Amino acid sequence: MVNVVLGAQWGDEGKGKLVDLLVGKYDIVARCAGGNNAGHTIVVDGVKYDFHMLPSGLVNPNCQNLLGNGVVIHLPSFFEELETLEKKGLKDCRQRLFISSRAHIVFDFHQRTDKLREFELKNTSKNHKNIGTTGKGIGPTYSTKASRSGIRVHHLVNDDPNSWDLFVTKYKRLLETRMKRYGEFEYDFEAELNRFKQYKTLLKPFVVDSVVFMHKAIKANKKILVEGANALMLDIDFGTYPFVTSSNTGIGGVITGLGIPPRAIDQTFGVVKAYTTRVGEGPFPTEQLNADGEKLQTIGAEVGVTTGRKRRCGWLDLVILKYSTLINGYTSLNITKLDVLDTFKEIPVGISYSINGKKLDLFPEDLLNLANVEVEYVTLPGWNQDITKITKYDDLPVNAKNYLKYIEDFVGVPIEWVGTGPSRDSMLYKEI
Repeated sequence: MVNVVLGAQWGDEGKGKLVDLLVGKYDIVARCAGGNNAGHTIVVDGVKYDFHMLPSGLVNPNCQNLLGNGVVIHLPSFFEELETLEKKGLKDCRQRLFISSRAHIVFDFHQRTDKLREFELKNTSKNHKNIGTTGKGIGPTYSTKASRSGIRVHHLVNDDPNSWDLFVTKYKRLLETRMKRYGEFEYDFEAELNRFKQYKTLLKPFVVDSVVFMHKAIKANKKILVEGANALMLDIDFGTYPFVTSSNTGIGGVITGLGIPPRAIDQTFGVVKAYTTRVGEGPFPTEQLNADGEKLQTIGAEVGVTTGRKRRCGWLDLVILKYSTLINGYTSLNITKLDVLDTFKEIPVGISYSINGKKLDLFPEDLLNLANVEVEYVTLPGWNQDITKITKYDDLPVNAKNYLKYIEDFVGVPIEWVGTGPSRDSMLYKEI
Protein backbone atom coordinates (compact mmCIF):
# COMPACT_ATOMS: atom_id res chain seq x y z
CA MET A 1 0.00 0.00 0.00
CA VAL A 2 1.34 3.39 -1.01
CA ASN A 3 -0.20 6.60 0.34
CA VAL A 4 1.01 10.07 -0.60
CA VAL A 5 1.20 13.44 1.20
CA LEU A 6 1.31 16.39 -1.21
CA GLY A 7 1.27 20.15 -0.81
CA ALA A 8 -1.79 21.68 -2.46
CA GLN A 9 -0.70 25.33 -2.62
CA TRP A 10 2.75 26.98 -2.90
CA GLY A 11 4.45 24.91 -0.22
CA ASP A 12 4.99 25.44 3.51
CA GLU A 13 1.56 23.98 4.24
CA GLY A 14 2.80 21.78 7.09
CA LYS A 15 3.25 18.45 5.29
CA GLY A 16 5.87 17.27 7.76
CA LYS A 17 3.44 17.44 10.63
CA LEU A 18 0.94 15.19 8.87
CA VAL A 19 3.73 12.79 7.95
CA ASP A 20 4.78 12.73 11.60
CA LEU A 21 1.20 12.03 12.66
CA LEU A 22 0.86 9.16 10.20
CA VAL A 23 4.34 7.70 10.26
CA GLY A 24 3.67 5.31 13.15
CA LYS A 25 1.36 3.39 10.81
CA TYR A 26 3.94 2.98 8.04
CA ASP A 27 6.99 0.84 7.45
CA ILE A 28 8.67 3.17 4.94
CA VAL A 29 8.66 6.93 4.28
CA ALA A 30 10.04 8.00 0.89
CA ARG A 31 10.84 11.29 -0.80
CA CYS A 32 10.48 11.48 -4.55
CA ALA A 33 11.60 14.94 -5.70
CA GLY A 34 13.51 18.10 -4.79
CA GLY A 35 16.57 18.30 -2.59
CA ASN A 36 17.63 20.29 0.44
CA ASN A 37 15.36 23.12 -0.73
CA ALA A 38 12.47 21.58 1.20
CA GLY A 39 11.67 22.53 4.77
CA HIS A 40 9.61 20.61 7.31
CA THR A 41 9.56 21.32 11.03
CA ILE A 42 8.40 18.66 13.47
CA VAL A 43 8.15 19.14 17.23
CA VAL A 44 8.48 15.97 19.34
CA ASP A 45 8.46 16.13 23.14
CA GLY A 46 9.42 19.79 22.98
CA VAL A 47 12.36 19.19 20.61
CA LYS A 48 12.17 20.89 17.22
CA TYR A 49 13.55 18.94 14.26
CA ASP A 50 14.13 20.73 10.96
CA PHE A 51 14.12 18.55 7.87
CA HIS A 52 15.46 19.94 4.61
CA MET A 53 16.44 16.87 2.60
CA LEU A 54 15.92 13.84 4.79
CA PRO A 55 12.49 12.19 5.12
CA SER A 56 10.49 13.13 8.21
CA GLY A 57 9.95 9.44 8.91
CA LEU A 58 13.27 9.43 10.75
CA VAL A 59 11.38 10.60 13.85
CA ASN A 60 9.87 7.10 14.04
CA PRO A 61 12.56 4.63 15.22
CA ASN A 62 10.78 1.74 13.47
CA CYS A 63 10.54 3.36 10.06
CA GLN A 64 12.85 3.01 7.05
CA ASN A 65 13.44 6.10 4.93
CA LEU A 66 14.31 6.49 1.25
CA LEU A 67 15.54 9.35 -0.93
CA GLY A 68 14.26 8.26 -4.33
CA ASN A 69 15.77 8.60 -7.79
CA GLY A 70 13.87 11.87 -8.35
CA VAL A 71 15.65 13.58 -5.45
CA VAL A 72 18.89 15.49 -6.04
CA ILE A 73 21.52 15.02 -3.34
CA HIS A 74 23.93 17.65 -1.99
CA LEU A 75 26.19 15.39 0.03
CA PRO A 76 27.66 17.96 2.45
CA SER A 77 24.10 18.97 3.39
CA PHE A 78 23.02 15.32 3.61
CA PHE A 79 25.68 14.45 6.19
CA GLU A 80 25.32 17.75 8.07
CA GLU A 81 21.56 17.33 8.44
CA LEU A 82 21.98 13.70 9.50
CA GLU A 83 24.52 14.63 12.19
CA THR A 84 22.29 17.45 13.47
CA LEU A 85 19.32 15.10 13.86
CA GLU A 86 21.47 12.53 15.63
CA LYS A 87 22.80 15.16 18.06
CA LYS A 88 19.22 16.10 18.89
CA GLY A 89 18.53 12.51 19.91
CA LEU A 90 17.15 10.64 16.89
CA LYS A 91 18.35 7.03 17.17
CA ASP A 92 19.72 4.63 14.55
CA CYS A 93 19.21 7.05 11.66
CA ARG A 94 22.04 5.58 9.59
CA GLN A 95 20.58 2.09 9.71
CA ARG A 96 17.18 3.35 8.53
CA LEU A 97 18.16 5.76 5.77
CA PHE A 98 18.70 4.87 2.10
CA ILE A 99 19.55 6.75 -1.11
CA SER A 100 18.66 5.71 -4.64
CA SER A 101 21.69 4.84 -6.76
CA ARG A 102 19.95 6.72 -9.61
CA ALA A 103 19.66 10.03 -7.72
CA HIS A 104 21.66 12.90 -9.18
CA ILE A 105 24.38 14.69 -7.21
CA VAL A 106 24.32 18.41 -6.45
CA PHE A 107 27.81 19.87 -6.51
CA ASP A 108 28.87 23.12 -4.90
CA PHE A 109 29.35 24.66 -8.34
CA HIS A 110 25.66 23.97 -9.00
CA GLN A 111 24.90 26.18 -6.01
CA ARG A 112 27.30 28.82 -7.28
CA THR A 113 25.70 28.89 -10.74
CA ASP A 114 22.22 28.91 -9.17
CA LYS A 115 23.07 32.24 -7.54
CA LEU A 116 24.79 33.53 -10.67
CA ARG A 117 21.65 32.74 -12.66
CA GLU A 118 19.45 34.57 -10.16
CA PHE A 119 21.76 37.59 -10.32
CA GLU A 120 21.66 37.47 -14.11
CA LEU A 121 17.86 37.39 -14.20
CA LYS A 122 17.55 40.23 -11.71
CA ASN A 123 19.85 42.47 -13.73
CA THR A 124 18.78 41.59 -17.28
CA SER A 125 15.05 40.93 -17.12
CA LYS A 126 12.76 43.77 -18.09
CA ASN A 127 10.99 43.95 -14.76
CA HIS A 128 14.11 43.02 -12.75
CA LYS A 129 12.57 39.91 -11.21
CA ASN A 130 14.48 36.74 -10.56
CA ILE A 131 12.83 33.38 -9.86
CA GLY A 132 13.43 33.55 -6.11
CA THR A 133 15.12 30.15 -5.77
CA THR A 134 16.68 28.95 -2.54
CA GLY A 135 20.13 29.06 -4.15
CA LYS A 136 20.68 25.40 -3.23
CA GLY A 137 21.69 24.33 -6.74
CA ILE A 138 18.52 22.34 -7.34
CA GLY A 139 17.62 23.90 -10.69
CA PRO A 140 21.11 23.64 -12.21
CA THR A 141 21.31 19.99 -11.14
CA TYR A 142 17.99 19.14 -12.80
CA SER A 143 19.23 21.05 -15.86
CA THR A 144 22.31 18.85 -16.15
CA LYS A 145 20.09 15.81 -15.57
CA ALA A 146 17.83 16.84 -18.45
CA SER A 147 20.82 17.55 -20.72
CA ARG A 148 22.16 14.05 -19.94
CA SER A 149 25.40 15.38 -18.53
CA GLY A 150 24.60 14.91 -14.85
CA ILE A 151 26.39 12.66 -12.37
CA ARG A 152 24.42 10.09 -10.40
CA VAL A 153 25.14 8.45 -7.06
CA HIS A 154 26.13 5.14 -8.66
CA HIS A 155 28.86 6.94 -10.63
CA LEU A 156 30.48 7.82 -7.30
CA VAL A 157 30.12 4.57 -5.36
CA ASN A 158 30.81 2.10 -8.18
CA ASP A 159 33.35 -0.58 -7.13
CA ASP A 160 34.98 -0.81 -10.55
CA PRO A 161 38.72 0.08 -10.30
CA ASN A 162 38.31 2.66 -13.08
CA SER A 163 35.19 4.27 -11.59
CA TRP A 164 37.00 7.10 -9.78
CA ASP A 165 38.85 8.21 -12.90
CA LEU A 166 35.57 8.16 -14.84
CA PHE A 167 33.89 10.17 -12.06
CA VAL A 168 36.65 12.81 -12.18
CA THR A 169 36.38 13.04 -15.98
CA LYS A 170 32.61 13.53 -15.81
CA TYR A 171 33.00 16.07 -13.01
CA LYS A 172 35.58 18.18 -14.87
CA ARG A 173 33.56 18.10 -18.08
CA LEU A 174 30.46 19.23 -16.19
CA LEU A 175 32.34 22.04 -14.44
CA GLU A 176 33.80 23.22 -17.75
CA THR A 177 30.35 23.52 -19.31
CA ARG A 178 29.17 25.63 -16.36
CA MET A 179 32.16 27.96 -16.74
CA LYS A 180 31.56 28.30 -20.46
CA ARG A 181 28.02 29.34 -19.66
CA TYR A 182 28.73 31.76 -16.81
CA GLY A 183 32.35 32.71 -17.42
CA GLU A 184 35.36 31.82 -15.31
CA PHE A 185 34.40 32.00 -11.64
CA GLU A 186 36.71 31.29 -8.72
CA TYR A 187 36.27 27.69 -7.66
CA ASP A 188 38.46 25.14 -5.85
CA PHE A 189 37.52 22.00 -7.76
CA GLU A 190 40.44 20.03 -6.29
CA ALA A 191 39.11 20.58 -2.78
CA GLU A 192 35.65 19.38 -3.82
CA LEU A 193 37.08 16.31 -5.52
CA ASN A 194 39.03 15.48 -2.36
CA ARG A 195 35.80 15.67 -0.35
CA PHE A 196 34.07 13.38 -2.81
CA LYS A 197 36.86 10.84 -2.55
CA GLN A 198 35.89 10.59 1.12
CA TYR A 199 32.17 10.57 0.31
CA LYS A 200 32.72 7.58 -1.98
CA THR A 201 33.31 5.43 1.09
CA LEU A 202 30.98 7.25 3.49
CA LEU A 203 28.00 7.17 1.16
CA LYS A 204 28.13 3.55 0.03
CA PRO A 205 26.28 2.01 3.04
CA PHE A 206 23.25 4.21 2.28
CA VAL A 207 22.96 3.38 -1.43
CA VAL A 208 20.34 0.99 -2.80
CA ASP A 209 18.69 0.27 -6.13
CA SER A 210 15.50 2.12 -5.25
CA VAL A 211 13.40 0.34 -7.89
CA VAL A 212 14.22 -3.01 -6.29
CA PHE A 213 13.77 -1.49 -2.81
CA MET A 214 10.30 -0.10 -3.56
CA HIS A 215 8.95 -3.08 -5.46
CA LYS A 216 10.15 -5.57 -2.88
CA ALA A 217 8.35 -3.49 -0.26
CA ILE A 218 5.16 -3.31 -2.33
CA LYS A 219 5.23 -7.07 -2.99
CA ALA A 220 5.71 -7.71 0.74
CA ASN A 221 2.62 -5.53 1.47
CA LYS A 222 4.68 -2.99 3.35
CA LYS A 223 2.90 0.25 4.23
CA ILE A 224 4.62 3.08 2.38
CA LEU A 225 4.12 6.81 2.81
CA VAL A 226 5.47 9.19 0.18
CA GLU A 227 6.40 12.63 1.52
CA GLY A 228 6.01 15.29 -1.13
CA ALA A 229 8.29 18.34 -1.22
CA ASN A 230 7.21 21.86 -2.23
CA ALA A 231 3.67 21.80 -3.68
CA LEU A 232 1.54 21.65 -6.80
CA MET A 233 1.75 25.38 -7.56
CA LEU A 234 5.54 25.01 -7.71
CA ASP A 235 5.37 22.05 -10.13
CA ILE A 236 7.48 22.71 -13.21
CA ASP A 237 4.59 21.75 -15.51
CA PHE A 238 1.48 22.77 -13.59
CA GLY A 239 2.67 25.54 -11.30
CA THR A 240 3.09 29.28 -11.87
CA TYR A 241 5.85 28.78 -14.44
CA PRO A 242 8.59 30.05 -14.51
CA PHE A 243 8.27 30.96 -10.82
CA VAL A 244 8.38 27.30 -9.84
CA THR A 245 10.84 24.70 -8.63
CA SER A 246 12.70 22.43 -11.05
CA SER A 247 10.87 19.14 -10.55
CA ASN A 248 7.41 17.63 -10.71
CA THR A 249 5.99 18.19 -7.24
CA GLY A 250 2.57 16.65 -7.94
CA ILE A 251 1.37 13.08 -8.23
CA GLY A 252 3.31 12.56 -11.46
CA GLY A 253 6.58 13.20 -9.65
CA VAL A 254 5.73 10.44 -7.17
CA ILE A 255 5.54 7.88 -9.98
CA THR A 256 8.67 8.99 -11.84
CA GLY A 257 10.63 9.86 -8.71
CA LEU A 258 10.25 6.42 -7.16
CA GLY A 259 9.71 4.12 -10.14
CA ILE A 260 6.30 2.84 -9.05
CA PRO A 261 3.15 2.33 -11.17
CA PRO A 262 0.02 4.48 -10.69
CA ARG A 263 -1.99 1.47 -9.55
CA ALA A 264 0.29 1.09 -6.52
CA ILE A 265 -1.03 4.37 -5.07
CA ASP A 266 -4.00 4.02 -2.75
CA GLN A 267 -4.73 7.38 -1.10
CA THR A 268 -3.46 10.91 -1.77
CA PHE A 269 -3.65 13.43 1.06
CA GLY A 270 -3.62 17.12 0.12
CA VAL A 271 -2.22 19.50 2.74
CA VAL A 272 -3.79 22.96 2.66
CA LYS A 273 -3.00 25.97 4.83
CA ALA A 274 -6.18 27.70 6.07
CA TYR A 275 -4.97 30.81 4.24
CA THR A 276 -2.37 31.13 1.45
CA THR A 277 1.36 31.84 1.53
CA ARG A 278 4.22 31.71 -0.92
CA VAL A 279 7.94 32.44 -1.00
CA GLY A 280 9.68 33.97 -3.98
CA GLU A 281 8.45 35.91 -6.97
CA GLY A 282 5.39 35.51 -9.18
CA PRO A 283 1.72 36.55 -9.21
CA PHE A 284 -0.27 35.83 -6.05
CA PRO A 285 -3.95 36.75 -6.63
CA THR A 286 -5.18 36.69 -3.01
CA GLU A 287 -2.06 38.29 -1.51
CA GLN A 288 -2.78 40.96 1.11
CA LEU A 289 -0.21 43.75 1.09
CA ASN A 290 -1.88 45.38 4.05
CA ALA A 291 -2.52 44.99 7.77
CA ASP A 292 -4.34 41.67 7.23
CA GLY A 293 -1.34 40.24 5.39
CA GLU A 294 1.01 41.43 8.12
CA LYS A 295 -1.25 39.94 10.78
CA LEU A 296 -1.29 36.55 9.04
CA GLN A 297 2.49 36.71 8.72
CA THR A 298 3.03 37.58 12.38
CA ILE A 299 0.54 35.18 13.97
CA GLY A 300 1.46 32.38 11.59
CA ALA A 301 5.22 32.93 12.11
CA GLU A 302 5.57 32.78 8.34
CA VAL A 303 9.32 32.50 7.91
CA GLY A 304 10.88 29.82 5.69
CA VAL A 305 12.59 26.92 7.48
CA THR A 306 15.22 26.55 4.77
CA THR A 307 15.60 30.13 3.53
CA GLY A 308 14.73 32.29 6.54
CA ARG A 309 12.70 34.48 4.17
CA LYS A 310 9.37 35.96 5.21
CA ARG A 311 6.48 34.39 3.34
CA ARG A 312 3.99 36.48 1.40
CA CYS A 313 0.50 36.04 2.91
CA GLY A 314 -3.07 36.22 1.65
CA TRP A 315 -6.54 34.73 1.96
CA LEU A 316 -7.38 31.14 1.10
CA ASP A 317 -7.64 30.72 -2.68
CA LEU A 318 -10.13 28.01 -3.60
CA VAL A 319 -9.47 28.47 -7.32
CA ILE A 320 -5.96 27.18 -6.69
CA LEU A 321 -7.19 24.38 -4.44
CA LYS A 322 -9.73 23.18 -7.00
CA TYR A 323 -7.09 23.23 -9.75
CA SER A 324 -4.65 21.39 -7.51
CA THR A 325 -7.31 18.77 -6.73
CA LEU A 326 -7.99 18.15 -10.42
CA ILE A 327 -4.35 17.28 -11.03
CA ASN A 328 -3.44 15.40 -7.85
CA GLY A 329 -6.79 13.70 -7.17
CA TYR A 330 -6.81 14.14 -3.40
CA THR A 331 -8.82 11.57 -1.52
CA SER A 332 -8.88 13.76 1.60
CA LEU A 333 -7.49 17.05 2.88
CA ASN A 334 -5.51 18.23 5.88
CA ILE A 335 -6.30 21.88 6.71
CA THR A 336 -3.42 23.35 8.72
CA LYS A 337 -2.95 26.46 10.88
CA LEU A 338 -6.67 27.11 11.29
CA ASP A 339 -5.85 28.75 14.62
CA VAL A 340 -4.06 31.61 12.81
CA LEU A 341 -7.52 32.86 11.83
CA ASP A 342 -8.84 32.87 15.44
CA THR A 343 -8.93 36.65 15.85
CA PHE A 344 -10.31 37.66 12.43
CA LYS A 345 -13.91 38.89 12.68
CA GLU A 346 -14.47 38.18 8.99
CA ILE A 347 -12.53 35.86 6.69
CA PRO A 348 -12.62 36.40 2.92
CA VAL A 349 -12.10 33.35 0.67
CA GLY A 350 -11.24 33.60 -3.03
CA ILE A 351 -13.72 31.62 -5.12
CA SER A 352 -13.24 32.74 -8.75
CA TYR A 353 -11.11 34.78 -11.14
CA SER A 354 -12.20 37.12 -13.89
CA ILE A 355 -10.44 39.31 -16.45
CA ASN A 356 -12.22 42.38 -17.81
CA GLY A 357 -15.45 41.10 -16.34
CA LYS A 358 -15.19 37.65 -17.96
CA LYS A 359 -15.02 34.77 -15.49
CA LEU A 360 -12.27 32.21 -16.10
CA ASP A 361 -13.11 28.51 -16.24
CA LEU A 362 -9.94 27.44 -14.44
CA PHE A 363 -6.60 28.60 -13.14
CA PRO A 364 -4.82 30.37 -16.05
CA GLU A 365 -1.56 28.99 -17.40
CA ASP A 366 -0.28 32.38 -18.58
CA LEU A 367 1.17 34.59 -15.84
CA LEU A 368 0.25 37.73 -17.77
CA ASN A 369 -3.36 36.70 -17.29
CA LEU A 370 -2.83 35.58 -13.70
CA ALA A 371 -1.26 38.93 -12.80
CA ASN A 372 -4.38 40.74 -14.06
CA VAL A 373 -7.16 38.63 -12.59
CA GLU A 374 -9.80 40.11 -10.34
CA VAL A 375 -10.62 37.81 -7.45
CA GLU A 376 -14.20 37.25 -6.37
CA TYR A 377 -14.44 36.68 -2.64
CA VAL A 378 -17.05 35.27 -0.34
CA THR A 379 -16.74 36.58 3.21
CA LEU A 380 -17.34 34.11 6.01
CA PRO A 381 -17.81 35.04 9.69
CA GLY A 382 -14.89 34.39 12.04
CA TRP A 383 -15.18 32.58 15.34
CA ASN A 384 -13.20 34.95 17.61
CA GLN A 385 -12.12 32.15 19.89
CA ASP A 386 -8.84 30.45 20.80
CA ILE A 387 -9.03 26.94 19.33
CA THR A 388 -5.51 25.80 20.23
CA LYS A 389 -6.66 23.88 23.33
CA ILE A 390 -9.50 22.04 21.56
CA THR A 391 -8.91 18.29 21.28
CA LYS A 392 -11.98 17.12 19.34
CA TYR A 393 -13.29 18.25 15.98
CA ASP A 394 -16.86 18.40 17.27
CA ASP A 395 -15.80 20.97 19.88
CA LEU A 396 -14.67 23.52 17.29
CA PRO A 397 -16.72 26.74 17.16
CA VAL A 398 -19.65 26.62 14.77
CA ASN A 399 -18.15 29.24 12.46
CA ALA A 400 -14.86 27.36 12.30
CA LYS A 401 -16.73 24.21 11.25
CA ASN A 402 -18.71 26.24 8.73
CA TYR A 403 -15.47 27.56 7.28
CA LEU A 404 -14.19 24.02 6.84
CA LYS A 405 -17.52 22.83 5.43
CA TYR A 406 -17.41 25.59 2.83
CA ILE A 407 -14.01 24.34 1.67
CA GLU A 408 -15.22 20.74 1.48
CA ASP A 409 -18.31 21.64 -0.52
CA PHE A 410 -16.46 23.92 -2.91
CA VAL A 411 -13.64 21.49 -3.69
CA GLY A 412 -15.63 18.26 -3.39
CA VAL A 413 -13.03 16.56 -1.18
CA PRO A 414 -13.55 15.66 2.50
CA ILE A 415 -11.37 17.18 5.22
CA GLU A 416 -9.86 14.47 7.40
CA TRP A 417 -7.48 16.43 9.65
CA VAL A 418 -7.49 19.98 11.03
CA GLY A 419 -4.38 21.63 12.46
CA THR A 420 -5.05 23.92 15.41
CA GLY A 421 -1.57 24.80 16.69
CA PRO A 422 2.17 24.23 16.31
CA SER A 423 2.64 21.25 18.62
CA ARG A 424 2.69 17.61 17.55
CA ASP A 425 -0.66 16.96 19.24
CA SER A 426 -2.47 19.94 17.69
CA MET A 427 -4.23 17.98 14.97
CA LEU A 428 -7.91 17.11 15.10
CA TYR A 429 -9.17 14.00 13.31
CA LYS A 430 -12.49 14.23 11.50
CA GLU A 431 -14.43 11.18 10.40
CA ILE A 432 -15.02 11.06 6.64
